[in-house]
Amino acid sequence: MKNDQPPFTITNEILSYVSSISEKIGRITATSSLEAKPHLRKNNRIKSIHSSLKIEANSLTLGQVKDVLNGKTVLGEQKEIQEVKNAYVAYERVLEIDPYSIQHLKQFHGIMTKYLTEESGEFRLGEEGVFSGDQCIFVAPPARLVPQLMEELFQWMKTARDVVHPLILSSVFHYEFVFIHPFSDGNGRMARLWHTAILTKWKPVFEYIPIESQIEKFQEEYYEAIARCHVAGESTIFIEFMLSQIDRILDEVSVQITEENGYLPETVKKLLEVMEYGIPYTSRTLMDKLELKSREGFRKNYLRPAVELNLIRMTIPDKPNSRNQRYIKI
Repeated sequence: MKNDQPPFTITNEILSYVSSISEKIGRITATSSLEAKPHLRKNNRIKSIHSSLKIEANSLTLGQVKDVLNGKTVLGEQKEIQEVKNAYVAYERVLEIDPYSIQHLKQFHGIMTKYLTEESGEFRLGEEGVFSGDQCIFVAPPARLVPQLMEELFQWMKTARDVVHPLILSSVFHYEFVFIHPFSDGNGRMARLWHTAILTKWKPVFEYIPIESQIEKFQEEYYEAIARCHVAGESTIFIEFMLSQIDRILDEVSVQITEENGYLPETVKKLLEVMEYGIPYTSRTLMDKLELKSREGFRKNYLRPAVELNLIRMTIPDKPNSRNQRYIKI
């Protein structure tokens, strides 16, 4: 960062997203209290945890993550199971976070990486790089500079929080944090947790909005945006990417609330009831579960409305009639 000021440009696209997101958050807050919807809150939190860990190559399925958190026995790597338990504790305490405190950052890194790394809760002492296969594609700043860089970043946030919109500030922090790479492990998980914490301080409803699940759907674009910012030397591209994903996930949350409030067609409700989150189904399997015979009736009354409402997605959206098509509840 030059002169303690992270470089970025506020573009018309960024301003447009800020306006759109603010409007959608206002509608969600006005029409529904997520605090009064424990089922929806829990599902979204589990989606956040599963997606954030999956981005970091945790192989547990959404169903396995649910089982871990429900105290059931899960066959899997102990490290991955511990990652789930740690992330759950961290996200459950997100309201306690002061996102402008380095001490809180270290404390929650200790929670997120408990039993997983010797340097849990402390800045890294060694050098770090990001690899693609055997090729190093990014070298993080030297470890000796990390305390100073983090101090500058947090000082900027404290100064800027009254003049820079939280949607922009949180995205700038996310990118700069990933660039500095302050910990030996858990940097991606902490960046996403802190992004949520900053937005939750602005609007409490963000505690239950699974931004991480949206990032996971566009994981390649997420890393590409970060890489392009490394080359450009500023975070504008990443800000635009993150705001576009937040804008999208708010549409999904609005539909979830509509579903919870009972405004969905009965056919769509029945379809969603027979589907588990994250599992791909063929149309034939779904018809069998619903005990339906007419393929056309199924498509017209069940499948198409659910897709249009963004409640399920196609695995091959560019070829809707592909014989390999599968449908996933989101």
